[in-house]
Amino acid sequence: MARSWIMKQVWSDLLFMHIPVDEADVIHRIPPGLELDTYDGQAWIGIVPFEMKGIHPRGLPAVPYVSQLFELNVRTYVKHGSKSGVYFFSLDCDKPLSVWIARTFFHLPYYNADIKVARDEGQTRFEAKRTHKGFPAGEFAASYKPASAPFRTQPGSLEHWLTERYCLYTDKGNQLYRGDISHDPWELQLAVCDLEYETLSAPFSRSSPDVLLHYARELHTYIHSYQKL
Repeated sequence: MARSWIMKQVWSDLLFMHIPVDEADVIHRIPPGLELDTYDGQAWIGIVPFEMKGIHPRGLPAVPYVSQLFELNVRTYVKHGSKSGVYFFSLDCDKPLSVWIARTFFHLPYYNADIKVARDEGQTRFEAKRTHKGFPAGEFAASYKPASAPFRTQPGSLEHWLTERYCLYTDKGNQLYRGDISHDPWELQLAVCDLEYETLSAPFSRSSPDVLLHYARELHTYIHSYQKL
């Protein structure tokens, strides 16, 4: 059972860009103790730009500056025992204080980045450039918008497998952690995306040129305290 939540976040204006990749390029990038999760034998990575807002610890109000940020994360999908979750390779963010908090207290690979977001007539343009000193560069620029009515994913479908995950895994040294996340099921929409450039998927060999695109308007999430594994 998940522990009591410690932080609330509202995730909004998300693009899920999922790319099928060769398992061999992913498996050595996840820590010992985690198993790469695949769908019908296929490994996936996700590139997800979005806005996070309404951030506040339980029992405290949202604080200006740290209560809103833009984020661009790169993830894959893993298991620990029978518990499926998300493992992040990188999380680029435009708020240095938020980066420091996430790296220091949540052991997550957050990086400082310049991020510019513009919205016009239902379309979002999201541009990010990593600026974190001493770490590899990363760039992304794309315009995206929803292209269907909202829908709930069906259990057993690829879309459900990719998105309906309620914990993250991370590590520090030789210690694994699991952080549970509570939220309602995703309401997704099909998406269209004009990708200008991105370097984040460069370390991975694509097993297909196809990219799976989904959009989500907003989701209220509750973050729980970590458990050591």
